[in-house]
Amino acid sequence: MKKVIVIGAGFAGLSAATKLADEGYDVTILEKNSMAGGRARVFEELGFTFDMGPSWYWMPDIFERYFAEFNKKPSDYYHLIRLDPSYKVIFDTQDEISLPANMGELEKLFESIETGSSKRLADFLSESKYKYDVGIGEFVWKPSISITEFFDFRLVSKAFSLDLFASFGNHIRKFFKSERLLKLMEFPILFLGATPQNTPALYSLMNYAEIALGTWYPVGGMHEIVKGMVAVAKEKGVKIKLNEPVTRILVDKGLAKKVITNKDEYEVDVVVGGADYHHIESKLLDTEYRNYSEKYWNNRTMAPSSLLFYLGVNRRVEKLTHHNLFFDEDFNLHADEIYENPKWPSKPLFYASAPSKTDASVAPKGYENLFILIPIAPDLEDSEKIREKYYKIVMERLEKYVGHDVRNHVVFKRSFAVSDFKEDYNSFKGNAYGLANTLFQTAFLKPSLKNKKVKNLYYTGQLTVPGPGVPPSLISGLVVAQQIVKEFKNF
Repeated sequence: MKKVIVIGAGFAGLSAATKLADEGYDVTILEKNSMAGGRARVFEELGFTFDMGPSWYWMPDIFERYFAEFNKKPSDYYHLIRLDPSYKVIFDTQDEISLPANMGELEKLFESIETGSSKRLADFLSESKYKYDVGIGEFVWKPSISITEFFDFRLVSKAFSLDLFASFGNHIRKFFKSERLLKLMEFPILFLGATPQNTPALYSLMNYAEIALGTWYPVGGMHEIVKGMVAVAKEKGVKIKLNEPVTRILVDKGLAKKVITNKDEYEVDVVVGGADYHHIESKLLDTEYRNYSEKYWNNRTMAPSSLLFYLGVNRRVEKLTHHNLFFDEDFNLHADEIYENPKWPSKPLFYASAPSKTDASVAPKGYENLFILIPIAPDLEDSEKIREKYYKIVMERLEKYVGHDVRNHVVFKRSFAVSDFKEDYNSFKGNAYGLANTLFQTAFLKPSLKNKKVKNLYYTGQLTVPGPGVPPSLISGLVVAQQIVKEFKNF
């Protein structure tokens, strides 16, 4: 059997490894941290269970498709609950919107905000469904090694019908005028890595995903997905070695020959880089074998980093639902300070998740598990003093909204920001989500999943195709595995 080393046990690495093992390859994953999952790690303190990263479960069909690759179902490993409301948006203490899961109720809500908007919502979602079916059903499954993959006339014509070259910001304003509705529809774009004006209208497929397909939650937390993926990987024969960071990829005559770690050396036939793409290129490969220069990387548009707070609270926190978006400050100002003029935000928007509202297992009885996230520009100066400044800012606003003290009831607190993303994940510029989904960083314009100078070295994850997010990472792993099977047949 051909020996494959996968660097990194995040979603993409696990996905690629499991598919290759299923195809008969001898696969070992080398992971620098003490558990699998990448950004979707978990930790426990004082009876609280904190998911460290992803907290939104969207695109359930992608998870179904992933597990179906191995004749499994998500329900074999975790139980899903559809959240209702899907999430809440807070504009100020007296103005909030809870998004119902039921489409009829959602249409009534839109109509109450803007007359005629329920019909326009139906039209918008109809267009968005088409984009989802084509974009997620066809485009994202292409390896995007060459532009010629997209020369199929049917796909070229669809690129225009998908509004690939139009702005999301302009597109959404064809349907809605209300600033409140526009904020609701634009919020998923904030995490794609560009302002709505610089994001292709194609990504209205995200609205279809969150509205029509629903917002879900795996009981026990998002790490339950990782546990399920690890179980399938091991069943297929994947070996996972933890606490073993890779220090070098040894290349000879255009082929990766060995992967060297802090503990051992591994002879290889194929290497899959599931860790940070830039880190693999700049730290593990000699200069002559790198796909891209530092100038190239520094010219990429990155998705945001984040300042995160994990809080254990010894009382229930009123008014919050599972997902809460605090849009009580200027959306455009915050977006500008992430993407256009990078700096610590003047008046940050923030997200508060309270999974204990849905799942009693993640906090002691009568307590609350809170996860606070502030999107920020990557590569900012990061210090404890700055973190505390923003903790005070967001907690004052949260307390004002809920109407009672929270900070004096915090019994556990941990923060995580730019320097931690760099330290724990070797994250380029401390980004949290990967490469921004701008028009000029889409498909074959993203960093290639294949090394152009090392025949048997491939990449997977959020810095290559198809892009950031958990479902795209699952797809990325499967796509790179399929490419390896095509090019390095296991016989």
